[in-house]
Amino acid sequence: SSLLRILIFPPGKMKGNVYFSLLCVVLVSSNVVLAVHHRHSSRPQRLTQGTFQVVGEKVKAPKFDLCPTCVSFTGQALDILLNIILNGGVVGSCGTLCNDLTNKTGNKDLGVVCDLLCDYVGIKEFIKIIQDADLDPIYFCELLKTCKIFDGGDAKFTALEVHPASGQKGKTFAIAFSWTTVNGTGTGELVIQIKTVDGLPLGSGNLIEPAEPGSYHGSASLSTDNSGCDPSQGPCEQWIPGVYTVEVAICNGECGSSHPHSQVYDTKETTFNITMEAH
Repeated sequence: SSLLRILIFPPGKMKGNVYFSLLCVVLVSSNVVLAVHHRHSSRPQRLTQGTFQVVGEKVKAPKFDLCPTCVSFTGQALDILLNIILNGGVVGSCGTLCNDLTNKTGNKDLGVVCDLLCDYVGIKEFIKIIQDADLDPIYFCELLKTCKIFDGGDAKFTALEVHPASGQKGKTFAIAFSWTTVNGTGTGELVIQIKTVDGLPLGSGNLIEPAEPGSYHGSASLSTDNSGCDPSQGPCEQWIPGVYTVEVAICNGECGSSHPHSQVYDTKETTFNITMEAH
């Protein structure tokens, strides 16, 4: 299957963490600490799923931060919780609702986080937020007040490149990108999408917690070797020779959301070319 590895470097002056909820397998560098979690995306995507936290050398991690936990949980459980509420009638307690979630998913960890978040606001408010969030994980967690809201932010991409610009199928392509923010950013998302020749959607949706003003840069590696793809798990990208477009977007809230506290800060795209394999 296609493999996208992404590495982000925050500026040394940053005081908080930058979190990315990525559909990827992550790298470890001497400059950063990567903590792997898990998150699903509502978009049609085929990249290996995971989450990492990037901590710069001078960055101090907060003692307790529910935002990435909440978004990770919500990406997996929000749709199921909504169905339980709509189909189950009256739900009298957090324990009842979260036990139903555990039974339906077979995942005890989801039940534990459900109890934590539900008890945080109470069962009535929890159900109301689930219904109001309309399957938007970031907005859900903002309503729960576990993710910070900042609507005065901005971000601008300053570079996006793919190396090499042309290569044979099976090669790994390096994607480099950078952006700056003058006022800082709110809780949002960084999205990378690959527009393929055969039309199969590929991409990653990435949670970003509020960042202070500064310059940021990162890199991603995209493998075009599909020898390990299992067609029984879904269609496999064929990497047909031709021109491929890489698009990045950085947003306040979830990219494409119509909910409050949502805005596309900036987008940028570039292309690379896949050629025929040598025989």
